[in-house]
Order: sequence, then structure tokens, then C-alpha cells
Amino acid sequence: MTRLPPLPPRVLDVVAAAACVAAMSVELARSTKSEPSVPGVVAIVLASLPVLLRRDRPVPAMVAAVVALVAVTSTSDIYQTIPAPAMVCGYAVADRLGRRAALWTGVLTAPAVVAILLTYSPHPLLGWDTAKNLGLVALPLALGVAAHDRRCYTAVLVERAESAERSREEEAQRRVGEERLRIARDVHDVVAHAMVAINVQAGVGAHLLERDPERARAALRDIKRVSGEALGDLRAMLGLLRDDDHDSPVRPVQGLAEIDDLRDGLDSAGVDLDVRIDPEVTHVPASVGATGYRIVQEALTNVMRHAGPTAARVHVSRTGDVVLIEVEDDGGAAPAALDGTGSGNGLRGMHERAAAVGGTLEAGPRDEGGWRVRASLPAGAP
Repeated sequence: MTRLPPLPPRVLDVVAAAACVAAMSVELARSTKSEPSVPGVVAIVLASLPVLLRRDRPVPAMVAAVVALVAVTSTSDIYQTIPAPAMVCGYAVADRLGRRAALWTGVLTAPAVVAILLTYSPHPLLGWDTAKNLGLVALPLALGVAAHDRRCYTAVLVERAESAERSREEEAQRRVGEERLRIARDVHDVVAHAMVAINVQAGVGAHLLERDPERARAALRDIKRVSGEALGDLRAMLGLLRDDDHDSPVRPVQGLAEIDDLRDGLDSAGVDLDVRIDPEVTHVPASVGATGYRIVQEALTNVMRHAGPTAARVHVSRTGDVVLIEVEDDGGAAPAALDGTGSGNGLRGMHERAAAVGGTLEAGPRDEGGWRVRASLPAGAP
């Protein structure tokens, strides 16, 4: 069944005013106490006109409708239908302006109705006729207040729903941004570590190409292995950003247990690495393990970049609910504190990674020479 479109508001106002005129005209025509007259018909039409103003100016319309009651009762002997325009305008006041306006309208209108009844009604003041007319004052006001409150409540619900939807969208965008930032950091760590290792190994290979071809070939094999591993890591990480490749295999995220794998790329660079990992740290959340792995990877990358051939140590332990990570080196020809060739992104990235899981990180030169990175990560981080 096809539903008819709703009438425009102005058309409804005209229909309501015409209905008031028709109702009072019918009562006037059926009245046996007085004959219809031109002043009576004019008064009826004028009394219905405030209905046309009730949407834009509800209070003036209500005042005009109450005043018009006097004109109608003075020119016509009708009583049953004359409250109709005032009731429509009273409903508009309460519907548009709310509970307080409805209360004041009732307080001011009730005495006017009583005065009109004392002047024109043949019935006693303390009777059913008075109660009925006062009820006709209260009823539209109560209905208008109910409509106003329902509309306000609906608006609040809609606003809450829209706010919740905006919050969900903002949270989703924030999470996407954080995930992309995390992937960007991972890409930085992988590329930086691989490029530094390749650079060092290429230099070693070039230096030994004539004097020791076997070691030069070993350096080239290390370059191929490191670059292959870096490409695999990049392919796995960048695959997370593709919307059309959700089913592609993703490499497992490296954790603290895989730190020892970093040793291979350092040997050919002349870094003698000592790794000590507490078995207890394997039972930590994946986010903490991945963060610790990347911090160690970036710290060792800085060792290769700034210190050159040296001895380095990685110690990972757990004390209560805290994972302690310490990476230090003995220094080389160009220690990180002095050479100034770094951009600072690696150190800043390590700080941000630690802070992201609720941990802290300190980095600085050692009194004995070299550089130390010390991170403290909560073992219970999500």
C-alpha cells in the first residue's frame, strides 16, 4: 500500500484554521438562541486567524486567540466550539517553547477563561461547565509539553548516536594511524639494519677482493642473505597495508627469542656480539617481545653505523613484571656520541616504541667508552 506524502506545514495551518471556522459556523447555524449575523461570522473568521501564526509566533497567536474569544461570545450565542483556536495555539506554545512556557500560559489563561465564563456563561461558576473549560485549557498544554519532551529526547538520542558513530570513526582512524606508524617504524628498522649491514659488508668485500677472495665471496653471500631477509620482512609488513591481499601469508613477528638471529649480520661487520637472554622473557605479550626485538635491532644497527668493528653485548632479563633490555658496545673509531652522522630518527623511534607499550628507554655514552641503550618494558603490557 502506497503511503501519501505528508502535507506541507503551511497547508496544515490553513486546514486547521478552516476547520475551526467550519466548526463554529456549524454550531452558529444550528443554534436556536440566535440567528447567524455578519458580525458573528466575521468574529468567527478573525478568531481562527491566529492558528495561521502559531508556528512562527506561538505566544502572540495564543494571546490573539484568547482575546478573540470575547469577540465571538459577544456576537454569537455559541459555546462548544469557540475554544478550538485557543486550544490549537496553546498546543503550539507548549510544543515549541516547552514546559515553562506552558505553565505560564496556563496560569495566565485560566483567569481569562474564568472572567469570560462569569460574563457570558449562563451556568454557575462552581460547576461542571467551568471545570470543562479549564480542562480544555490544560489538555492541549499537557499534550504540547509531551510532544516537546519527546522531540527533545529523540534529538538527544540522535545526537548521542551520531557522537558515538563519530567516536567510533575517530577511534578507527586513530588505530589505523597508529598501525601505519608502527609499520613505518618497522620498515625503518628493517631497512636501516639491512642497509647498514650491506654497506659494511660491501666495504669489507671490496677491501678483501684482491687479497682474500674467499672472505670477499663470504661478504657477498652475507649481503645476499641480509638483503633477502630484509625483502621478506618488507613484503610481509607492506602486505598488511594492501586491502586486496588479506589472504597472503604473513611472516611471524619477531620477538625477544629471535634476538640471537641478529648475530649473523654482525659477524661479517666485525662486531663481536654476546647475547644473554633470560628464558623467562619468552613468556611476555607479543607486543612487548616485538618492541624489545626492534629496540635491540636498532641499537645494534647504530653500533654498526657509528662504532664499526667492536665488541657489543645484549642482555635481556626479567625482574617481576618488568623486562630489562641492555645493549652496550665498547666503542670504535667513530662512537655515536661524537660522530654526529645520524639523523636521530633511530633513537627517537626507540623512545617512541618503548613509550607505546608503557615502558621507558635511556641511551647515552658509557664511562668506560662506547654507548649504552637501556630499556624497561612492562611484561604485562597488552
